[in-house]
Amino acid sequence: MNIIPLMPISALVVQVPAAESLVAELRQRFDATAQLGVPAHITLLVPFMDPRHITPEVLDGTQHALAKVAAFSFSLVKVARFPTTAYLSPEPSAPFVEMTMALVEAFPDFPPYGSEHQEIVPHLTVAHGSASEADEAEAELRLRLGASGPIKAECSSVVLLENSTGRWKELHRFQLPPHAGEVGRRG
Repeated sequence: MNIIPLMPISALVVQVPAAESLVAELRQRFDATAQLGVPAHITLLVPFMDPRHITPEVLDGTQHALAKVAAFSFSLVKVARFPTTAYLSPEPSAPFVEMTMALVEAFPDFPPYGSEHQEIVPHLTVAHGSASEADEAEAELRLRLGASGPIKAECSSVVLLENSTGRWKELHRFQLPPHAGEVGRRG
């Protein structure tokens, strides 16, 4: 999520706490959203609506859209780039795209990144803003990821963040349906 808005908005993200030990310091240096309270995450939908317009019906619609994708495991194994952004790429990426598409279907007035990009590319931003900073972060990130190996993570929920105070904070958490193999263990 690389948008620093001038007015209150919200965003739907998958938090990735398993990545924090590897990326937190780099994100503090190279991603302004980290300094505004945004944790390591993979964005599903930003910008989303003004937090004042989020009603119980919006929350229900969001939960219904996200229920189309069951909880899943993923790994962050590759460093990749956009021109001014260095990021970690999740594998598999398809469930993130599926969730984004389901949200866009439910809320067509809120296209991903305000329709700025044609393709949905799930990613965990580590540096954003300038090519030179992205270069520096990319080199450091490659070293760190090479030393630590892939980051293994679980996606069992999606978080609605909002920034009405100037800092991003959690407004709501949506649980995904369990993996098919987990139904028997949980029930």
